[in-house]
Amino acid sequence: MKRTLTLALMASLSACSMVPPYQRPAPPVPQSWPVGDAYLRQSEAGLPAVTYRDIFRDARLQRIIEDALANNRDLRLAAANIAAAREQYRIQRANILPEVGANATYTEADRGSGAGSGIGNAASGRRTTFSVQGGITAFELDLFGRIRGLSEAAQNRYFATEAGARATRLTLVGDIANAWFTYAADKDLLAIGERTVASAQRSVELTRARLNGGIAPRTDLRQAEQTLEQARADVAQARTDLAQDVNLLQLLVGAPVDPALLPASLAEVTGSVAELPAGLDSTVLLRRPDVVQAEYQLRAANAEIGAARAELFPRISLTAVLGFASTALSSLFSGGNFNWSVSPQASYSIFQGGAARANVRLTQAQRDAAVAQYESAIQTAFREVADALARRGTIDEQLRAQTAFFAAAEDNYRLSEARFRGGIDPFLDTLIAQRSYYSAERTLASTRLVKLQNLVQLYRTLGGDSQLDATPNGPLPLGQ
Repeated sequence: MKRTLTLALMASLSACSMVPPYQRPAPPVPQSWPVGDAYLRQSEAGLPAVTYRDIFRDARLQRIIEDALANNRDLRLAAANIAAAREQYRIQRANILPEVGANATYTEADRGSGAGSGIGNAASGRRTTFSVQGGITAFELDLFGRIRGLSEAAQNRYFATEAGARATRLTLVGDIANAWFTYAADKDLLAIGERTVASAQRSVELTRARLNGGIAPRTDLRQAEQTLEQARADVAQARTDLAQDVNLLQLLVGAPVDPALLPASLAEVTGSVAELPAGLDSTVLLRRPDVVQAEYQLRAANAEIGAARAELFPRISLTAVLGFASTALSSLFSGGNFNWSVSPQASYSIFQGGAARANVRLTQAQRDAAVAQYESAIQTAFREVADALARRGTIDEQLRAQTAFFAAAEDNYRLSEARFRGGIDPFLDTLIAQRSYYSAERTLASTRLVKLQNLVQLYRTLGGDSQLDATPNGPLPLGQ
């Protein structure tokens, strides 16, 4: 009864914990996004549960993303890191339970018939001995929560690793979408360049004929040749960019990309990207995977303070052994052969030169550093979203103006060419108009790409893809 009461008392003491209560720091950012001419004025609303399929609706892009989620090497590395962190947590958590072991021995000896049988001498002849021992070989009574603190820290670092993997997946999806849209833009730039090369080639031939006929100066020919060679250089660059776009997509996917899944132009994909709500409360940042990762790291640092505090107190371990020994296997479990022993131990370092208290201060400093990292992650996320909203608030007006500019440049080129053929204007005016038209068309394609990339940036910075959410709901059971 006394032993039972003692063990019950020890078990109740093991509920103590030196881990300080965790308090999430207040986000060091305003409660709403900046509002002004550069920002959308939309009512605040909660971020909906979306997936990349809701945002990127083109079936070809979805297929490429699916292949990347299955084959990307960075994701495989992240998965391996998750598995390692999970097993590290299980190893640390297992220290809470007693370690049970068993061993058995078999001994056979022959003393010989000539051995004496006096006092202190063993009987002569063959002798067989069996021995079995089993029980608790190691068990630390976690009176001050040292093991639980370390276990909690390992668990939160495992959760942080999973949040980091989700951040990797979110970034991968955004990178693939950007690369896919960039390929479409480069296809447009290649087509623009090839059309301009054909047009400029005709201008050069016409100007050379006029020069040979004595009705055009050499400067007109040189102007036409400049436009032609610039277009040829742009075509070569566009072909290089397209090849590099494919290389990037293959790297991101981790496998060859089917050419049938690549877009032919920006016009094919412009309407395939959905909008995310913009004017959101900044607390939405708390669900971004990089912010979630920083918070779990902060929780782990907080738990390690408790483990360091517990080191200031004695460490009590208990070892118990139950065994059977017999000279005959048939009587191994006879009552007289049973033996047991219990040997509780307590250890406490009397002098460590202040190392234990310094370790507590170390973990507190590490916790302060984790707080700073957490707050920095939130501030960085706020800046990224605010920048994306600033671009989103102005890109439509920029695209409208650029479209109007392109239309004016195109019309001016057509009019200049007609006036030249009618003998009203010199050919140099036509060449200048052609060059302006070519530049405006390229700029318009680039602006359309910027709008698509901004939608990708909003998707990524808000971090709200529920299909990529890998945040765990609770601790793992010991048996898993």
